[in-house]
Amino acid sequence: MLQLDGVTVRFGQRTALDAVELTVGAHETVCVLGPSGSGKSTLLRVVAGLQPTAAGRVLLDGAEQTGVPVHRRGVGLMFQDHQLFPQRDVGGNVAFGLRMRSVPRPERDRRVTELLDLVGLPGAQRRAVAALSGGEQQRVALARALAPQPKLLMLDEPLGQLDRSLRERLVVELRELFGRLGTTVLAVTHDQGEAFALADRVVVMRDGRIAQVGTPLEVWQRPASEFVARFLGFDNVVTATVAGEAADTPWGKIPVPGGSPQGESRLLVRPAGVRLVPQDEGVRCTVRARTFRGNHVAVLLDPEHGPQLEAECPLLTAPGVGETVGAAFDAADVVLLAGA
Repeated sequence: MLQLDGVTVRFGQRTALDAVELTVGAHETVCVLGPSGSGKSTLLRVVAGLQPTAAGRVLLDGAEQTGVPVHRRGVGLMFQDHQLFPQRDVGGNVAFGLRMRSVPRPERDRRVTELLDLVGLPGAQRRAVAALSGGEQQRVALARALAPQPKLLMLDEPLGQLDRSLRERLVVELRELFGRLGTTVLAVTHDQGEAFALADRVVVMRDGRIAQVGTPLEVWQRPASEFVARFLGFDNVVTATVAGEAADTPWGKIPVPGGSPQGESRLLVRPAGVRLVPQDEGVRCTVRARTFRGNHVAVLLDPEHGPQLEAECPLLTAPGVGETVGAAFDAADVVLLAGA
């Protein structure tokens, strides 16, 4: 449905997108993640036709989009601040794109009713936009973007202004809705939880380039580089020397997955792979801090040797601050990282 072929964007001397290659399949939801300045919003604007390129091509459904204006690209846009028209009621907002396409009034009304039912706002046509909650405004903005039946729906921080509990509920509803409609979606978000819950594939960007593409599970379990690992919040990263199925690290010998590349490497131990054992059965550590994370406790450890370690522990068995424990490592949660 969407193909970016060597897309480059420059702002003066700064390269915002650097020869980006990306495809999005029909009916697929792809979420783009990255720190501020990584190029993710610029990528969205290029696809929409809001940002000219210095090089490369954008193809939608096989057709090159060079010179095609925004309103003729057949894409839907939903922005972080919703950008609803305050002078129009809910029905008028949802019908806006249909009116611009001269859709007859009966068909417009039918489509508005259908979409409001779909997004969970049945009968809301005559409600004033100012009287809506943040979550309701988000639903109206989504219905408006979907009304013209775009070949590609693009979302820019779609849930960014909502509180966490509402965000978590709506992201599940969005995934179900897109699946039901067969919508192709390209979304930009800074929220990792939102991206991993919504996407079929996740794209992580760094300095205008794509650092990793994969399913949420692939990216989470096997970050491609130290940058991706640290961006995802994994800090158990050290230099290691791999020999056979073990690695020498500042924490001592650690098992690594079979077939791992040999020699010098950067090594990640995901917190789930740090097991707490009796202090005489592993690396001796002192518990420095505990953080409640909902379904587990993140425990920060000060080892006798080597940098700090983070471990995940069950709620009922997490040790207290100041206790001494042992740390052992599971090879399944050890990842050898490529580059920085």
